[in-house]
Amino acid sequence: MFRYSKRTLVLEIVTVLAAIVLLAPFWILIMGAFKTGDQILSTSSFAPPTHPTLSNFSTLLSPSGSQNGNIWDGLISSVIITAGSIIALVALGSLTAYVLTRSTRGWSNKVYYLFLGAIVLPTQLGTLPLYIGARHLGLVGNPWGMILIYTGFLLPLSVFLYAGFYRRLPRDYEEAAAIDGAGRFMVFVRVVFPLMSPATGSVAILAGLIVWNDFFSALIFLNGSRWQTLPVVMYNYVGALVSQWNLVFAVVIISMVPILVFYIFTQKRFIQAYAGGLKG
Repeated sequence: MFRYSKRTLVLEIVTVLAAIVLLAPFWILIMGAFKTGDQILSTSSFAPPTHPTLSNFSTLLSPSGSQNGNIWDGLISSVIITAGSIIALVALGSLTAYVLTRSTRGWSNKVYYLFLGAIVLPTQLGTLPLYIGARHLGLVGNPWGMILIYTGFLLPLSVFLYAGFYRRLPRDYEEAAAIDGAGRFMVFVRVVFPLMSPATGSVAILAGLIVWNDFFSALIFLNGSRWQTLPVVMYNYVGALVSQWNLVFAVVIISMVPILVFYIFTQKRFIQAYAGGLKG
């Protein structure tokens, strides 16, 4: 039986205070985005706007709002690159992990450990040779090159996540499908992959967050092109706006909304993955 004690009260107070501290930056961000330039310089950061305005967002989202990059172009570029990377990582990661975990040959474990080793290696180590190779292949300055680069960077993580779920999946499903006459590929497509929805959600969310928020790779491979991602466009805005914090805060909110919406729709699978469930 649960008994409300002084210790419970102290824990609740600490939890509430911690939540306030963690959410304070978001409060400042949201309040500042709806203030005018004069209000944000003359009022407290925590104070709500006296006359909330959407002019900051309309200014940024208008095609002629700034000469430092178009927000819409950045959004479209980020969506294309993020979606393409997620699709490639789900397709290649799920197939690769399935082959490695179901193979009985000795090379499969060695290849799997190579993938594990690649996870801990910093991707910045290969930036220079990768850039040289991508430039010779014509992959610099376009979204398809970035999709290929991100797929290579994050494939070890995708394989690792899928492999953990495959090892916990009983082989009874596959054996039953094989008895009914299904080939190995059809067993994977029709039986195994649908059961991997928690793993797919985890790969999609983690890869989506990494790709969407990545600044370094996009700055190196896309800077100066029309396919600059949203973090690079934001960087150009922040450098040009200087003290116009109301516009800076509005840019940050615009960049947060798409990935938050994506997380809201996929969080069920993400939670299932952490809970260790196999079925959706």
